[in-house]
Amino acid sequence: MKLLFKIFFLMAFSYSQLKAQDTIQSKNTDAILYKPSKNIRGLVVGLGGSEGGNAWASKRWQNVRNQLLDRGYAFLALAYFGSRHSPKQLNKIEIQNVYTMISKVKNMLPVSKIAIIGGSRGADLALLLGSYYSDVSCIIGLSPSHAVFPGNTDHFSTSSWTYEGGELPFVPVNEEAVPFMMKGQIRKAFEAMLQDKTSEQKSLIKVENIKAPILLMSGTEDEICPSSEMADKMIQRLKDSGSKYHYEHIKWEGGHAEPYKHFDKVLYFLQNNFD
Repeated sequence: MKLLFKIFFLMAFSYSQLKAQDTIQSKNTDAILYKPSKNIRGLVVGLGGSEGGNAWASKRWQNVRNQLLDRGYAFLALAYFGSRHSPKQLNKIEIQNVYTMISKVKNMLPVSKIAIIGGSRGADLALLLGSYYSDVSCIIGLSPSHAVFPGNTDHFSTSSWTYEGGELPFVPVNEEAVPFMMKGQIRKAFEAMLQDKTSEQKSLIKVENIKAPILLMSGTEDEICPSSEMADKMIQRLKDSGSKYHYEHIKWEGGHAEPYKHFDKVLYFLQNNFD
């Protein structure tokens, strides 16, 4: 009898563990949903950057996922390129497909709130989602950009993002940026591209349209892009537009990956602006 009880317990435990993690597929997206054992307080979505695949489902972020689950948040690790059912490249990614996946999962859960955490290009996507969809409740951008840039192709002649089938305006690679790109000096290439002020203005992410609290975090010595300076520009535009929602920019001494080392600030922000 004891043996039968033990087997039944192990089977029940295994079943509950299986149900706590679901693989979900929607048009041009893949995702893994992690659910807490207690009542769900809200849905947190994780978007990776130009590395592709489902970064937030990796072992690297297991501790962070567990911290979110322990606080009662469901966590959706979402891949929008570089996974089985998503585009191979970060190029002309349809924002609406990403939102459709998030909405699909939200409707599966007893939640009304969505928080989106994005890193690097994923931060840009998080901000874009917030600027187009008013039901996003909270946005966290780690090493973000303030504008749209080209897709990661050999020719760099198309936008990273589309909305309802149309490419979003982007800051093009100009002649001044090419020598830096050939030398692998990526930040200097971005800085050269941003000298095109006309294209920069046309390509801005409309953060003033976001109806949610925003946390931006950046490294002041970012070797990939001038994320601190770009985040400052977004904060200034939020001030100028008179946004009534909370927004802040935390700067750290360090490079592009520095914000990822300070997830305690993200958890604190969620506690005060998402619960």
